[in-house]
Amino acid sequence: MPIEYDAIVVGSGPNGLAAAITLARAGCSVLVYEANATIGGGARSAELTLPGFLHDVCSAVHPLAAGSPFFKTLALERFGLEWVQPEIPLAHPLDDGSAACLYKDVDLTAEKLGDDSRAYLRLLKPLTRNWQNLAVELLQPMLHLPRHPFAMARFGIPAICPATLLAKFYFKHEPARALFGGIAAHSFLPLEAPVSCAFALVLGIAGHAVGWPFPRGGAQQIANALANHLRELGGRIEVNQRIESLNDLPKSRAVLLDVSVWEFLRLAGQQLPPAYRHRLEWFRHGPGVFKIDYALREPIPWKAEPCHRAGTIHLGGTIDEIAAAERDVSEGKVPERPFVLVAQQSLFDETRAPHGQHTLWVYCHVPFDCKLDVSDQIESQIERFAPGFRDCILACHKMGPADLERSNPNLIGGDINGGAANLTQLIARPILSPTPYRTALPGVYLCSASTPPGGGVHGMCGYHAARAALRDHFGKH
Repeated sequence: MPIEYDAIVVGSGPNGLAAAITLARAGCSVLVYEANATIGGGARSAELTLPGFLHDVCSAVHPLAAGSPFFKTLALERFGLEWVQPEIPLAHPLDDGSAACLYKDVDLTAEKLGDDSRAYLRLLKPLTRNWQNLAVELLQPMLHLPRHPFAMARFGIPAICPATLLAKFYFKHEPARALFGGIAAHSFLPLEAPVSCAFALVLGIAGHAVGWPFPRGGAQQIANALANHLRELGGRIEVNQRIESLNDLPKSRAVLLDVSVWEFLRLAGQQLPPAYRHRLEWFRHGPGVFKIDYALREPIPWKAEPCHRAGTIHLGGTIDEIAAAERDVSEGKVPERPFVLVAQQSLFDETRAPHGQHTLWVYCHVPFDCKLDVSDQIESQIERFAPGFRDCILACHKMGPADLERSNPNLIGGDINGGAANLTQLIARPILSPTPYRTALPGVYLCSASTPPGGGVHGMCGYHAARAALRDHFGKH
């Protein structure tokens, strides 16, 4: 059977498209298969509630996309991608009506934290100055020889700590502790777990270096820009093409799968060697999410004034409250007061909603494959910091773990990160290997969030997997 393409990519999420672009730039013929009618995977937008209200289906705020070393080489603004930078990237309201804020300016952030100013600068400012070097080091497999060992040492020593330990060691007052704890909670780990600090540091310094922006016109614009770049390079994309088995694919030199470990196990069937299959079966899921999109008749009536100027809001109260909520999730329990992540893009992007009205993107962490509707808990947390919120609602669209999995089989059990990001699975993702993108099947590679560096819209999983394929099959380095 003759080779039809140099490479086949399954899945058109940011990692799949990044892999396809990397291969096409090297002169390979590339075909991308997408199961859904719309490309994008976790970077899609749709009118989920009412006509004229444009919601992000999965990812919404993109510090790692704006700071991605690979995306920076693509000049995606040529294809219509425009980043919107809210005045305040992140606000974390407290019960007294105040809010701790992450500003793009690290000095301003520290100044607003009062007595914790010097500690914040001591922890974050040197790392922020090294963002370009750190981004290259951190957005690849952990097992590698660092090109910037001193920068990595300065990052790695605090990064391996539990977030609660480091926050309470560095900061004396609740605003700084809560701000740090909320960012650390993006890890989906208990805040007492090792490496939970790493997520707070990465997202914190990214916020100071590149902001926490979102694309004008929705997350779909990231996928559209990547797809248009690929087409300019001669690559093809076919939608509505669900692949049920690796045997369904045309003949090619390399196959790159932007699918989770569990989807790969399904697609490969009995082709995998038993020992390798067994190693993959030990890979563990992360928690799930429960997501709600709202159409609002007016802006949210936040008590804390900075929240009206922030793109992202973290709702969880004190660091101890956030830690308790994340601990509950890790133990399989639904928190009474969950940690809630909010994005209010329409305050800064008029394309998202009819004039004078607004969208709201909200989710909280829940146990893996949770069957409960937690919308009351989510809305109570919003009401806690914005009394009268429920009176603003025109319509809502809910997605629990099962709904997310139906919309995208990679989001099994509501796990949006392709597997837990604990210390073991950051090192061995999905297995312990110098090149974790290679599978036991010749010419078949994984390039999803189940590979390093893990979840997030950054394209680096796809880029590294494609580089491995180019070295193995096309003699290119």
